[in-house]
Amino acid sequence: MLVNMSLAFVAFYVVHMIGITVGYHRLLAHRAYKCNKIVEYVLVIAGYLGFESSPMWWATLHRAHHRYTETELDPHAPRFGLYRAYIGWFLHRNYPEHIRPELLSKDLVNDPLYKFLDQNGNWARGHLLNSFINFSLRGVMALVWGWEIAAASLAAALFVQQMPLLLNVVCHLPKAGYKNFNTRDESVNVGWVAFLTLGEGWHNNHHAFPGSARHGLKPSEIDPSWIIIRAMKALGWVTWMNEVSIDTPFKGLQGPLPPLTHEPTAEPIPLPQVPALVAATIASELSPLTPELVPVSVPSQTRHVVRTRLQSNRR
Repeated sequence: MLVNMSLAFVAFYVVHMIGITVGYHRLLAHRAYKCNKIVEYVLVIAGYLGFESSPMWWATLHRAHHRYTETELDPHAPRFGLYRAYIGWFLHRNYPEHIRPELLSKDLVNDPLYKFLDQNGNWARGHLLNSFINFSLRGVMALVWGWEIAAASLAAALFVQQMPLLLNVVCHLPKAGYKNFNTRDESVNVGWVAFLTLGEGWHNNHHAFPGSARHGLKPSEIDPSWIIIRAMKALGWVTWMNEVSIDTPFKGLQGPLPPLTHEPTAEPIPLPQVPALVAATIASELSPLTPELVPVSVPSQTRHVVRTRLQSNRR
């Protein structure tokens, strides 16, 4: 029994991790390759069943991380505290002013599946829906295949769910790894994180070339997710992919980070308040109310920074 559970754990872990790395990250967040909708949905569902919540939410937050890397507008920069970087950013009620799908994910906002899973931008509802679907699936699995397989699947999914959170912190700690490129951020390559995340830990390479489907650029930087994308290309499931090499000239921002100018926006919900928020959200589900976005209080100086960046992006 233990052997079967262990094998099932590894199998489910790999499937859900592929859904995150190949589906959520390199496809939805960065459009590093192209495939048809069937392949896209299969990959995204594999990630969704790893407790990764709304695909639109995930991609939008990740695009914001790259747009505002290591600044006050970055959703999860460790320089503002490890709690905020690991889980605090996850606990907002709605999209902050500068992180909205209409701004950062125009290619996803009209997809009916992603719109449904995003629950009108209500983060709490989106997370609850994800949890309900995930736990319900494991209940069905227990009835069909037995509790051992269901338990292995649940454990693998919960373990996978922690990997992007771990990466957000560890791969932005300068002493945790090394740099191949002098990016204007604290991203580093961390081998053991790359092993656990099928190649995502080559994070400095990724920040140097965010649109690349390939993250491991040196022979020693093994990137299973890239190998999977190449295999899908050979099978005809991928029609185009963006690839760089270690010799590709880096033309991004270089040098040290700019000094902090103001406090981060939209502080996360304190952990002790989370149970009350979840209870209130469940209670609201008992009545058929259309959720509305709750206004986020943003300092005036931050609003000025956002307006300035938006104006520069339109030019």
